[in-house]
Amino acid sequence: MALSPTAAQRRVIDAADPVTGRLRGTRAQLAALVKRGLAFRHPRPPHDHFLTPAGHRIREAPAGPAEAPAREPAVPAPGGVFAARVGGEETAAGDAGPARLREVRGAWQGLLELRRMTHSDGSRDRPCAWERAHLVQAAALALEAAGLCPAGPGGGGGYRVRATPQPEAVAVHEPDPSALRGCATALEEAGWQVGEHTEPRTRERYLLASPRKV
Repeated sequence: MALSPTAAQRRVIDAADPVTGRLRGTRAQLAALVKRGLAFRHPRPPHDHFLTPAGHRIREAPAGPAEAPAREPAVPAPGGVFAARVGGEETAAGDAGPARLREVRGAWQGLLELRRMTHSDGSRDRPCAWERAHLVQAAALALEAAGLCPAGPGGGGGYRVRATPQPEAVAVHEPDPSALRGCATALEEAGWQVGEHTEPRTRERYLLASPRKV
């Protein structure tokens, strides 16, 4: 069972890479996080340390009053934490420009590297444990990295990625049938299993997507 970190260890966790979970700290700090089940040391050189799913949960939990300064807001911002667009967000003016494209491209490349480093066979073509622990964000990143557009705050066209009661599955809604098929293709190419379904009451077509394991 993972043990709660000290305030100093929490600061190391908060400073982890927002996508890969790669940690930076002293040897003693990293070893202590491994002992608590909040980090692991990669077996291959350069033997970097990464957050475990328990470490990611600690990172996303609100910090207590004794653990100031507080973690950075989980919104896309210069120097802040990257967050993939799930659809329906209020977006800042100019936030869909070249800077955002670079952020998305960098986040996607970081995620592919995390796949390579955490799969025993070095595979980059199927989701990793981080993605299975962050289904909505992972699916949204795959869609945005493929160049697809999320829905705006007022609805209309664009995808929306939402959690579902099913384990390891997200729903993707897109009112345009051809765009919905484009979402399915993008997710399949990113290593997800995708099925198209019909909502019985509204007759709306939507996708159910799950990370492929093999």
